[in-house]
Order: sequence, then C-alpha cells, then structure tokens
Amino acid sequence: MLCPRCSSNQTDEIKFCTFCGANLQAVREALDAPEGKKFDWSNTWVAEMFMSGQANEIRKREMERQLGITPEVKRYNEIKAGVIVSCVGFAVTVFLYILMQGIAANARPEDAAILTRIWVAGLIPFMVGLALIINGMVVSKKMVEIMERERKEPKTLEGGPTPRGLRPADTNEFIPANLGSVTDQTTRHLENAERKLNR
Repeated sequence: MLCPRCSSNQTDEIKFCTFCGANLQAVREALDAPEGKKFDWSNTWVAEMFMSGQANEIRKREMERQLGITPEVKRYNEIKAGVIVSCVGFAVTVFLYILMQGIAANARPEDAAILTRIWVAGLIPFMVGLALIINGMVVSKKMVEIMERERKEPKTLEGGPTPRGLRPADTNEFIPANLGSVTDQTTRHLENAERKLNR
C-alpha cells in the first residue's frame, strides 16, 4: 500500500506508516467503505409519481415556503397571467379579424361567410384571461384572507385553535398593595368572606 502522506511503499499488514506514522488502517477502511450516503429514492421524480395527493400537496407547500412564494404572491401571479392571456386573446382576435376579412374578399360568397367569423376563436383566450383576472381578484383574495387568519390564530400544543375560557382573576381586588405579608392578606380575606357568610 502507498502511504497517502509521505508516498512511501508499505506492506498491507501494518496499521501505521513506518516513515511518517500515518494511520494506514483508517485509510484502508475509508477506501473499503461505500461512498458517502446511500441513494435515496424518496428524492426522485419516481417517488413523486407514487406520492398520495396529500403528501404531494404538503411537499409542494413546503417547497413554496422555502422559495418564499406566499398566497399573496401566487394571487398577483394569477392576475398577471390573466392580463397577459387576455391581451394575447385580444391581439389574436384583431389579427384574425383583419386577416380573414382580406381572405374573404377574394373568396367565394359561401366560403366568405365562414371566413369572416373565424375571428371568434380569438375570444377563447380572451375569456380565459378574464376568468383568471376575476379569480385572482375575488376568489384568491378570499383564500389569502383565510390563510392570513389561520396563520394569525394562536395554536395550542395539539395544533388546533386555543379553547375559549374564563379570563384570569384580577388579584388586585382581593389584596391591597399597601400591606406587607401575603399570609396576612389571605387571613383577612378569609375573615371577610366568613363574615359575609354569617350575615
């Protein structure tokens, strides 16, 4: 075996280099050990295919959280996509209208009736874009408000909302601040309560 420190040639039986004292046994174990960590199938696209819908949704939310994609950012992206799709739909509608008017001018009358109506196909992306805008401004806004409300609600250890209960007692009404001992005040409080019961 070749020593990695001093490059001297050593026999395979010795544990330490005879020239520099390097631990050759540790070097042998490192070379014989499997490389790094084992391959993890759960981090591949194959595992994503077999994930349940809920597990996939949890993983998606975790990735969005790590990337900083909040519900508000998703809402704005949806509105932006709606504006882009609507503009493209409008442009396609205008383009098809002008193009088909030119083609229909040189076509037979029965074909011209069909060609002059092809521009309606451009209304499909226009309407899809309008739907995205409306969804982003109305529905997604409500979803963002719900998520914000859930995030701000205090949670108990079990993860649910905190149960409603009685407010803590105001101990100032029982013990005046100007007196010394706690036990004196407790005794006086009990005596006052006893007198009220006897009346």
